[in-house]
Amino acid sequence: MAEWFDMGKHTWFVWGSYGVFAFFIVAELLLLERRRRTILQRLSRTSRMNSGVNDET
Repeated sequence: MAEWFDMGKHTWFVWGSYGVFAFFIVAELLLLERRRRTILQRLSRTSRMNSGVNDET
Protein backbone atom coordinates (compact mmCIF):
# COMPACT_ATOMS: atom_id res chain seq x y z
CA MET A 1 0.00 0.00 0.00
CA ALA A 2 2.86 2.38 0.78
CA GLU A 3 4.25 1.92 -2.74
CA TRP A 4 0.91 2.95 -4.21
CA PHE A 5 0.87 6.21 -2.24
CA ASP A 6 4.54 6.83 -2.98
CA MET A 7 4.15 6.53 -6.81
CA GLY A 8 7.87 5.96 -7.28
CA LYS A 9 9.77 9.11 -8.22
CA HIS A 10 6.64 10.83 -9.53
CA THR A 11 4.94 11.50 -6.19
CA TRP A 12 4.81 15.29 -6.45
CA PHE A 13 3.59 15.22 -10.04
CA VAL A 14 0.85 12.66 -9.39
CA TRP A 15 -0.48 14.12 -6.13
CA GLY A 16 -0.05 17.66 -7.43
CA SER A 17 -2.16 16.76 -10.45
CA TYR A 18 -4.87 15.34 -8.19
CA GLY A 19 -4.77 18.54 -6.12
CA VAL A 20 -5.06 20.83 -9.15
CA PHE A 21 -7.91 18.71 -10.53
CA ALA A 22 -9.78 18.86 -7.20
CA PHE A 23 -9.24 22.63 -6.99
CA PHE A 24 -10.72 23.24 -10.43
CA ILE A 25 -13.69 20.94 -9.81
CA VAL A 26 -14.53 22.85 -6.61
CA ALA A 27 -14.01 26.19 -8.38
CA GLU A 28 -16.32 25.11 -11.22
CA LEU A 29 -19.03 24.06 -8.78
CA LEU A 30 -18.80 27.40 -6.95
CA LEU A 31 -18.96 29.35 -10.22
CA LEU A 32 -21.97 27.34 -11.39
CA GLU A 33 -23.79 28.05 -8.13
CA ARG A 34 -23.02 31.76 -8.40
CA ARG A 35 -24.22 31.82 -12.03
CA ARG A 36 -27.42 29.98 -11.02
CA ARG A 37 -28.09 32.51 -8.25
CA THR A 38 -27.52 35.43 -10.64
CA ILE A 39 -29.90 33.96 -13.23
CA LEU A 40 -32.59 33.38 -10.62
CA GLN A 41 -32.24 36.96 -9.38
CA ARG A 42 -32.55 38.30 -12.93
CA LEU A 43 -35.61 36.16 -13.61
CA SER A 44 -37.22 37.32 -10.39
CA ARG A 45 -36.48 40.96 -11.20
CA THR A 46 -37.82 40.56 -14.75
CA SER A 47 -40.95 38.84 -13.46
CA ARG A 48 -41.60 41.66 -10.98
CA MET A 49 -41.06 44.27 -13.69
CA ASN A 50 -43.41 42.49 -16.09
CA SER A 51 -46.13 42.05 -13.49
CA GLY A 52 -45.96 45.80 -12.71
CA VAL A 53 -46.21 46.72 -16.40
CA ASN A 54 -49.24 44.46 -16.91
CA ASP A 55 -51.10 46.00 -13.97
CA GLU A 56 -50.77 49.51 -15.43
CA THR A 57 -52.26 48.64 -18.84
